[in-house]
Amino acid sequence: MHLSNITQFSPVLHLTGFPGLETIEQWIFIFFFLMYLVAISGNCFILIIIKTSPRLHTPMYYLLSFLAFTDLGLSVSTLPTTMGIFWFNSRVIYFGACQIQMFCIHSFSFMESSVLLVMSFDRFVAICHPLRYSVIITSQRVVRAGLVVILRGPVALVPIILLLRTFPYCGSQVLSHSFCLHQEVIHLACTDTTFNNLYGLTLVAFTVMLDLALIALSYGVILHTVARLASKEERLRAFQTCTSHLCAVLVFFVPMVGLSLVHRFGKHAPPAVHLLMANVYLFVPPMLNPIIYSIKTKEIRHAISNLLGLRKAGAESWS
Repeated sequence: MHLSNITQFSPVLHLTGFPGLETIEQWIFIFFFLMYLVAISGNCFILIIIKTSPRLHTPMYYLLSFLAFTDLGLSVSTLPTTMGIFWFNSRVIYFGACQIQMFCIHSFSFMESSVLLVMSFDRFVAICHPLRYSVIITSQRVVRAGLVVILRGPVALVPIILLLRTFPYCGSQVLSHSFCLHQEVIHLACTDTTFNNLYGLTLVAFTVMLDLALIALSYGVILHTVARLASKEERLRAFQTCTSHLCAVLVFFVPMVGLSLVHRFGKHAPPAVHLLMANVYLFVPPMLNPIIYSIKTKEIRHAISNLLGLRKAGAESWS
């Protein structure tokens, strides 16, 4: 390979919008703008509701605030480049900015997986050991678990993100998404990347995949416990307390598994399939989670009604 085509590290990378859909980019912009609007405003609203409602200052809703925080971070991480492509047709990103973006995207993804795991443990204790719930699940323990959740993914990501800058790069240096992902940038390197590949695979196995397995195990025990309840009403009431969390688990993990399968077994699939799965994985959960919890959780609906009622009363007092 010619030395002129290799650099110690690429100063800029080129992002891709939606190849072949340039004629309808205005409609795509509106669609993405609405998704960001719902995701960012919805998660901010959940955080505000939990902070301003004293009756929601419980471990369960602290965990929900962690989930809203990670969804908000995931949305903000992809916002600059995705909207930059549609607003300013800006498809160039400096390598350092690309590293920061991929670090944020992967960190918040790992955080969300961990939060969903802790929430599944909360539901497990609430249903299988209800009399001991207030002893086992305390606010202090939830805060400690939250700190572990926040630190686990980012700390483990630092080595492979920093190592990217030491690799030589060659070729077109064009990414196939409107944001930076580690698994894409590493393919541009013109050197042996076995360590990064193995480290990344191990990291996913011991974070996301382990979280998914433990969530499945907890729900297996929950279903076994619910099935042993005496009446149908008790079983339905017990399982209804899990519906919001179960929907959030499906919304997060189903696109993630689909994206993994497409990357591994769909190498000959059209680029639009890879693009669609990556966008669904990153954009849909932050948008749907606030809607799910606002619809499915009675306490959230009650807090929203109270907040809107206070605002209406305040407006009437000024009129």
